Amino acid sequence: MRDGTVMVTGGAGYIGSHAVLALLDAGWRVVVLDNLVTGFDWAVDPRATLVVANIADDEAVRGAIREHGVTAIMHFAGSVVVPESVSDPLKYYRNNTASSRSLIESAVVEGVKHFIFSSTAATYGIPEVVPVREDAPKQPINPYGMSKLMTEIMLKDVAAAHPINYCALRYFNVAGADPQGRSGQSTAGATHLIKVAVEAATGKRDGVSVFGTDFATRDGTGVRDYIHVADLAAAHVHALDLLIADPDTSHTLNAGYGRGYSVLEVLDAVDRVTNVTIERRMEGRRAGDPDELVSDNRAILTALPWRPQYDDLDLIVRDALAWERKLAERRAE
Repeated sequence: MRDGTVMVTGGAGYIGSHAVLALLDAGWRVVVLDNLVTGFDWAVDPRATLVVANIADDEAVRGAIREHGVTAIMHFAGSVVVPESVSDPLKYYRNNTASSRSLIESAVVEGVKHFIFSSTAATYGIPEVVPVREDAPKQPINPYGMSKLMTEIMLKDVAAAHPINYCALRYFNVAGADPQGRSGQSTAGATHLIKVAVEAATGKRDGVSVFGTDFATRDGTGVRDYIHVADLAAAHVHALDLLIADPDTSHTLNAGYGRGYSVLEVLDAVDRVTNVTIERRMEGRRAGDPDELVSDNRAILTALPWRPQYDDLDLIVRDALAWERKLAERRAE
C-alpha cells in the first residue's frame, strides 16, 4: 500500500472512475468525492471510499481530507459539454472555476501537497499550428475552455504562493472503456463521437450526425486525437509520482497520442468492429470547431515513464462497444 490517500473529485464519473481504478491498482488508498449529479455510485470501485458532497462544500471537503489523511487530490469534477457552456456560461464558471477555487483553497488550508487537474485541449481554442504544443497560445473559443484555463491560472498562482505543486493534464478526445469492463462512459445524452457511434451501432440511436464536411482535412471532416481512457488514467498515476518526486516543480502536459483520425475514419472503424453500417447524417459544421486538433505529446513522453498501451482506434472502439453492451444488460435487469 502506498503512503497516503488520494482524493478523487468526480470519481463517480467517466474519466474519474478510471483514475480511481488506476490508483487502486497501483496500491493507493482512494477517497472519492462526488455529488452524483452526473456520476453513479455503482461506478465507484468498492475498494474506494465514497463521500457524497460538492467540491464547493468547504466543511465536507476539509472534513474528508482530515478524516482520510489525504495527501493528493485529483480533480475531475466539473461540467464538460461545450455547447451547453455557450448557452449556460454561468453554470460553467460556477462548476468549473468558482468551485475549483473552493477546492484549491481547501487543499491549501488542509496542507495537501499535490494537485492533479483535469484540463482540456479546449484551452487552445483554434490552434494556429498542429500538432499543438503546450506553449501554444491559449485562446479558448467557448466558456468550457475558458473555465478550465482560469483554473490552470489559479493553480499556477497558488503553487507560487503555497507549498503545493500541480500537474494540469490537457486532454484531447477521451474515448473507450476499462479493458476489464469495470467502468466506462455511462452518462445519458453523451456528445463524444465514439460513444454516440457505438450507441447507434447497438440500436440506442438511429444514426450519427457528421457536423461539417468542408474542413481542410483529408476527407473534409474534422480530425481529432483520440486517447483511450485507460491510458489517460495511467498518465494521472505517473503524474502523481512525478509531483511527489519533485515537490518544488509543477507541470502542464498534453494528454494525447499525437495523431488524429477524421470523423469518417472513426465511423468506418465502428462499422468495421461492429459489423453494422451506421447511418451518417451530413450536417453543417458547428461554430468554432477547428479543422484539426492533435496533440504534440513529446512533453508528456519526456516528463513521465508513461507509454500508451491502447493506441489503436479499433481497440478503443471495441472497449467502448463492450461497455455499451454491458450498460444495455444493466438496464434490462
